[in-house]
Amino acid sequence: MTAEPGRPSGFWRQWRGPFSKALMLISVALVAWTSGATTKVENALRVPFFAAQSHEASGDLHIVEIDAASLAKINRWPWSRDHYAKVVDRLNAAGARSITFDVDLSSPSEGTDDGLLAQALANSAAVVTLPTFAQVAGPSDARMLDTLPISILRDHAVIASVAVSPDPDGLVRQMPLGSITDGTPRPSLAAQIAGQNGTAGRPFPVDFAIEPRSIPRHSFIDIEDGRFDPSGIAGKDILIGATAIELGDRYATPLYGVIPGVVVQAMAAETLYNGIPSNAAAIGPIILAFLLILWILRASSRSAGLARSAVSFAIIAGAYYLVWSTRSLLFDIVPAAFVIAGATVLVLIQNFRKEQLHRRMHDVRTGLPNRFAFEAEADEKVLFSVAATIGGYERLETVLGEGLADQLILRITERLQMGNAGKTVYRAEDRALVWFFDGEHGELESTLAGLAALMRSPVEVGGRKIDVQMAFGVGQGRALSEAIHAASQALRKGERWLYHAAAEEAALERQVSLMGELDAAIANNELEVLYQPKLALAENRITSVEALVRWNHPQRGYLRPDLFIPLAEESDRITDLTLYVLQRTIDDNIAWRASGMEIRSAVNISARLVASASFLSAAEAMLKQSCIPPQSLIFEVTESAAIADPSLAAAALTRFRDMGVSISMDDYGTGQSSLTYLKNLPLSELKIDRSFVQFAHRDASDAMLVRSTVSLGHELGLSIVAEGVEDEECLAFLREVGCDYAQGYLIGKPMRAGELEALVDDNLKRAA
Repeated sequence: MTAEPGRPSGFWRQWRGPFSKALMLISVALVAWTSGATTKVENALRVPFFAAQSHEASGDLHIVEIDAASLAKINRWPWSRDHYAKVVDRLNAAGARSITFDVDLSSPSEGTDDGLLAQALANSAAVVTLPTFAQVAGPSDARMLDTLPISILRDHAVIASVAVSPDPDGLVRQMPLGSITDGTPRPSLAAQIAGQNGTAGRPFPVDFAIEPRSIPRHSFIDIEDGRFDPSGIAGKDILIGATAIELGDRYATPLYGVIPGVVVQAMAAETLYNGIPSNAAAIGPIILAFLLILWILRASSRSAGLARSAVSFAIIAGAYYLVWSTRSLLFDIVPAAFVIAGATVLVLIQNFRKEQLHRRMHDVRTGLPNRFAFEAEADEKVLFSVAATIGGYERLETVLGEGLADQLILRITERLQMGNAGKTVYRAEDRALVWFFDGEHGELESTLAGLAALMRSPVEVGGRKIDVQMAFGVGQGRALSEAIHAASQALRKGERWLYHAAAEEAALERQVSLMGELDAAIANNELEVLYQPKLALAENRITSVEALVRWNHPQRGYLRPDLFIPLAEESDRITDLTLYVLQRTIDDNIAWRASGMEIRSAVNISARLVASASFLSAAEAMLKQSCIPPQSLIFEVTESAAIADPSLAAAALTRFRDMGVSISMDDYGTGQSSLTYLKNLPLSELKIDRSFVQFAHRDASDAMLVRSTVSLGHELGLSIVAEGVEDEECLAFLREVGCDYAQGYLIGKPMRAGELEALVDDNLKRAA
C-alpha cells in the first residue's frame, strides 16, 4: 500500500516528531560543545570517572624527592652539584634503569662541582636525562628564552622538556609529549622515561586514576647517605625533583589538589607506560546518542521513558569506559549526556502534562487548591489578598504526624470559610492559607476580628484539642507574597493582623532606631564584651582570648553581632563600637593582671578601620593613657582588609607593632593573600579559618591545607591559631601537626570576664 500523493507515509508520521526533536537537541549540544560551554562539566565528570578506577602505580618508577628533611640536612639552597653527583653514583651502583632530573641545572655552580656531576654522568651506565624549559625573559620583556643545562653536563645526558601546561582554570589535566627548545624538538620527561615517541606540542590526558601516594618515594638525603635498599632500585626508572613546600614547583590537579611538579611528571610517565592516550572529540558519542534518543522519544509512558533513559545513560557510560580502557581514548561525553537528558525531559513533559497541571494547582497532601491556583484565578478586580499564618506549624506537624497535621489544616480551612462567607481558601505554603477579599476596608477588619475570635477555640483533631496560634496579613490586590509576609510579621510581633505597607515601614523604622539605640548603648556602657579562650597546645593551658561584643537589647533581647555590626559599619559607627570594645578589653585585662592572671587579649579591627587615621589616633591615645603593657594586646585584621590596600595596611599596623601590640591575620585562607603579603605585613600570628579546621582530622584536603599553613607560618616566624575546634579528634590532629593555639567550643564558648578567670584557674590546676 502506498501513501497518497502529498501526504507523508505512516512511518514518517510516527517518526517525524521524535526526529525533529532529536535534531534540535543534537544542534544545541553541538553549539554548546564547540563554544566550550560544556568544558567545565566535562572536567567535573572526569573526576569521579578517574576516582572510580583508582589504582596503584606500576612500581617501575621511583621518586627521589628533595624534601624538607634533605633541605634541613644540607642546610643551603641551591645545593652544590657534588650532592647530585653522589646520588647519581649511588643510583647507578644500585642498578637503576634510568635517572631523570626535574631540577634546574642551567647555571654553573662554584668550584669543581659541575665537573664532579659531569664525571658522574659520564660514568653512569643508566641513561641520565636533564631538563630543558622555556621561560619569559623578564617583567618588561615578553620574549620566551630557552633554558638548557650547562654545556659540560649536556655531553653525557639526554635533554628532555619539563613543560607543564595547566588548563585556563589553573588545573593540570594533560601534559605534552614534547616541546621545542633551542630549535630542537625534545621529548617530555614523561615520554623519555616511558620510552614513547610523539609530536612536539601534542598533549595527552594524564590518567588520574593512578594514586600518586602509591608511587615509591625516597628522600634525597637517604640516597646520598646510602640509607636505602639497592635491590629496590635495581631496574627502576628514577625521577629526581622537589617536593618541599618552600621550593614551590606545585600544581593544582582535578583529583588530588595541589601536588608537587615532580609528582605530576611521575603520573604522566606512569600514564605513558601503558601507551599514549588521546583526547577525542564528542562526535562519536553524539552519533550514538542520536540513535538512543530516537528510541527514548518514542516512549509512551513515564516509566518507559525513564527506563529507556537509564539504559541509554548506561550505554553511553559503558562505551566511554570501554573506549578508554581498551583504546586509551578519552571522549567528550557531556554533549551526548545532554541530549539524552534533554530527550528524557521532553518525554516526561509530553506524558505528564495533564497530571502535572492537576498537581500544580492542588496541594498534594490536603487536596486544597494551592498558590498556583490562587494566582491563576486572581484578576485585577481583587481588592485584597489575605493570608493566615499558623504559628509553630513545624512543631505541630512533628507532634501530630503528617496525617493529623493534614486534618488540622482542613479543620482550620473549614473555620476560615465559615467566618468568611464560604470563600475558597488556598494553601499557599505549609503554614499559610490565603484567600481573596473584595469588601471595603472596614468590612475587612470586621471579618478579620471575627476570624481571630473563631480561632481562639481549640481545633479538635483525632480526639485531641489543639490550640492554634494564628495571625493575619493583608496585601494590596493580588500581592500574595506581601500578604504572607505581613502575616509572618504579625505573628512575630504578637499582632492579630498587619497590612504589608505597615510591616515594611516598621522594618525601616527598626533599622533607623536601632543605630540610634546603639549610640546610647555605647554611651551608657550597655554593651557586653565576652571572651573566647585560646589554648596554647605546647603548654596545654589558656594563655590568650578573643574579645567579642554582644548586645542584650532591653526590648529586643539578645541581638546577634551580624544584626548590628554590619549596620554599624554602614552608618559610620564602627569606630566608636571598636574603641568601646578595646577600652573594655583593656580594663578587663588590667583587672586580670591585678589578680595575678596574665592573659593576652585579641580585639577585632574592621576592614574599614585599618587605614582610618581617626581610629588609629584614638586607639594610640587609648593605649598610651592606659597602664596595660601593649604586649598583652593583639589586633586581629581580616585577610581581605590586609590585601585591599597592602601598603596602607602595612603602615597602619606597623605603628601598633612598634608600640608592642601583636598583629594577627584573621580568617586566613578565605581570601587571596600571597606570600608577599605575609612577608610585608608586620604579622605575629595567623588564624586559620574554621572552614578548613573543623574537619581537618577527617578530610585529606583540609588536613593538607592546615598542615602546610602551619609549616609555612612557622617558617615565617608566625604563631598559628586554629579556629572552629569542636571535638577531641580535631584537637589531637592540631597537636600532631604542630599548631600553636586552638580556639573553639571544645576549648570554651565566649564568656564573661569573671567566668574566664574561673576557667583559667581550673585549667591551671588540671595542667599542674
